[in-house]
Amino acid sequence: MPTIEQARAWSPAGDPVHGFDHVERVVHMAERLAREVGADAEIVRAAALMHDAAGAHPEAGEARHDHERDSAAVARRVLTDEGWPEERIRAVEHCIHAHRFRGKERPQTLEAQVLFDADKLDVMGAFGAARTIGYALQAGAPIYATPSRAFLDRGETEAGEPHSAYHEYLFKLRRVRERLYTEPARQIGERRHQVLCAFFDQLAAEAEGRG
Repeated sequence: MPTIEQARAWSPAGDPVHGFDHVERVVHMAERLAREVGADAEIVRAAALMHDAAGAHPEAGEARHDHERDSAAVARRVLTDEGWPEERIRAVEHCIHAHRFRGKERPQTLEAQVLFDADKLDVMGAFGAARTIGYALQAGAPIYATPSRAFLDRGETEAGEPHSAYHEYLFKLRRVRERLYTEPARQIGERRHQVLCAFFDQLAAEAEGRG
């Protein structure tokens, strides 16, 4: 089994979005969900430890948007060296391939659904708001910009329109609750959804002089 120390080494210091603190929260939540729904704890822990092991950090550039492939490749190397059976390596790979909200692969196993939910819960609530602002700052985008009608209608920015943290809330974060798979995650997600929405509603109100 990969260790916490390895996971820390894979996570560059100072990344407020995909740094070690995020990995650690996802590991703890994934283990909690796995216990509650009866998922394979070993598969879940290994996948959670390595789901952002490569390519998720700012220096990865464009590859950051497909970091699940690079992270799954790291998992295969690590678990092969540890002597894991091929079918269990593939199970971990699937969890990692399917953990992204914008990813092409959907979680087909209970373990993959647990990792997806644990990772998504960390973009909800207080940490979700903080991480979204951190991501915007990393990308050189503002915390708030007034969304265009095109963005509100179709999720498409107009020429010169920045994708602010508020844009990301409108485009993704307020919809995460609908994508959760497990019942325990949906219960936790409901509470975090309310916190998240209250924060961004207040953010917009203050930016527009209404709050």
